[in-house]
Amino acid sequence: MFSSLAPARRRLVLGVLALVVIGVLAAAVAFALSRGTGAPVASVDQSVPGPVLLVPGYGGSTDALDVLAGVLREDGRDATVVALPEGGIGDLTEQAKTLRGAADEALSRTGATSVDVVGYSAGGVVARIWATDLGGAEQARRIVTLGSPHHGTQVAGLAAQFVPDRCPTACQQLDPNSPLLTGLNSGDETPEGPQWVSIWTEVDQVVTPPTSAALDGAINVPVQSVCADSTVDHGSLPRDSLVAAIVSDELDGSSTTQLGAADCSRLSS
Repeated sequence: MFSSLAPARRRLVLGVLALVVIGVLAAAVAFALSRGTGAPVASVDQSVPGPVLLVPGYGGSTDALDVLAGVLREDGRDATVVALPEGGIGDLTEQAKTLRGAADEALSRTGATSVDVVGYSAGGVVARIWATDLGGAEQARRIVTLGSPHHGTQVAGLAAQFVPDRCPTACQQLDPNSPLLTGLNSGDETPEGPQWVSIWTEVDQVVTPPTSAALDGAINVPVQSVCADSTVDHGSLPRDSLVAAIVSDELDGSSTTQLGAADCSRLSS
């Protein structure tokens, strides 16, 4: 059939086919580049703990994290609560840039080679953005999140849908179907470099469902899996003594640990 075409028509068909092939190859190359071809991030030295940065949740209040920071200081850690821009209700990516600046400052101030990060509620999502998109995976030794809506919360989804004028940017970004969370969860949820721990309460009424806090590739610790009778709610997570003991335990030593019921007595004492 092809040989029966007139020479001019044959050249036209060959030209079109060549353009199609070039387009397919270009798309394949672009896809490969978008997946990243650089060397993987080297794991941070887990045996040398550095300063701890605590990232507040939605609304940016530092009061609750001041309690946890005090516990960590009693453990001998250098602990700082990061003040977020726009009262903690603005763009989570901008908040992650603030965390990047805080990490750079802490490393410069202490001479440490890495930081540990504890992100409460939306602060855990901020920590993930920093690690994934802003180079944080090369600076963090441990990233621990507390009651963080990694896959969104229905509370924000309902607010964005029914009262959008009362749902600022960060609220909209915590909608389970937001572009930010869709992109953040489309690849590796726990990038190489730091060790990851997600702690949450099964009776959370802010992060709904509570299992939104589970992270693929992390040590996942529902508080009730350690002490079944715990009634700690979302707002009490950073102030709860058991949770503080779990956080301290996961920041200690040369590796994170999957905690369970056998650890309840030790961590509650």
